[in-house]
This record gives sequence, C-alpha cells and structure tokens, in this order.
Amino acid sequence: MIRLHRFALVCLLLLLSPLALADDKPADAKPAAPAPLGQEELEKQLAEALTDHVMIGQFTTTGVPTDQPAKEDRYALGKVYKMKNGMWSFEANMKNGDKDVKFTMAFPVKWAGDTPIITLTDWPMPGMGVFTARILIFRGQYAGTWSGGDHGGLMFGRIVKASEVPPAPDKPTEKPAAKSN
Repeated sequence: MIRLHRFALVCLLLLLSPLALADDKPADAKPAAPAPLGQEELEKQLAEALTDHVMIGQFTTTGVPTDQPAKEDRYALGKVYKMKNGMWSFEANMKNGDKDVKFTMAFPVKWAGDTPIITLTDWPMPGMGVFTARILIFRGQYAGTWSGGDHGGLMFGRIVKASEVPPAPDKPTEKPAAKSN
C-alpha cells in the first residue's frame, strides 16, 4: 500500500512538473515590449510635451573655434498643436541677440517611427532671416542641426515644464573689487 502511494505521488509530481516549469521564465527572458502607440496618440503626447514648456539648451556655430563654449539656447513655448493641414502651430518666445522675439508660426513635423522631427528647409523667420533645421524631440530632450544664411551649427538640450524652469542666466556681472587695507 505504501509503495502504491509513493508510486501515485511520483506519477502526480511527474505530471505536474511540466506545468510548473511552463510558468517559469528563463532568467535571461526580456520583458514584453509595450504595444506601439498609434499616430494619434503620438501626436497627442507631442502636443503635451511641448505646450507650456521651455526648450533649454545650447547651440554651436560652425567655424567658431572649438575652445569656445556653446551658447545658451532657450525657447519658451505656449500652445503647440497639430493643425488640420498636417502642420503644427507653435507659439514661442525667444531671444535673438538683444531682441525678445515672440511669434506664432506653423512648422512641418515629420515622424521617424515614434520620434517627431521639426523639419524646416529655407524657412523664412520674420525679423531673423531664412533658416533650415532638423530638430528631433525624444523623452524630454531635443537635438538637431540648424543653418541660417552663411552660418549654422548644432543645437541640443532638454524640455522642461515652464513652471519648473530655472531663470535665464544674465550676462556675467563683475565682482566687486576687493577692498585694500
């Protein structure tokens, strides 16, 4: 009788062991990738990621000696949304030299999979000239190339909620002269 119980127990364990093993994932198994987002959801996320945000970063200028630091780049964005014609409306405020430039313009945005790219080719910017740019936006950062007239360069930075933006750095102020005794 004891042998029969042992035999039955061994058979039961053998029958159940494949089920137990089937639930175990190999140690090197990767988690399932999330389902890709549809275009409408990607566009909604882009509008939310840019509206009332500030693009804070730096830009370089081709031909400038490489030992010079990149310059501050800052674009305060208001409402950003996709228009019916496929263009995107951008409300923006930026500094161009000593001028504070505010504008609302429509720009084309192309998609490389889930990555939006602002694509300007010989695009007139009122009061600033004609520009060409490719600026990709991904996970709170931006990077790209730009050119205007006879110069151009790179631009890169992060995208921050307007309410969380640190103040823009002012021109360096001179330190007070040390007092002499």
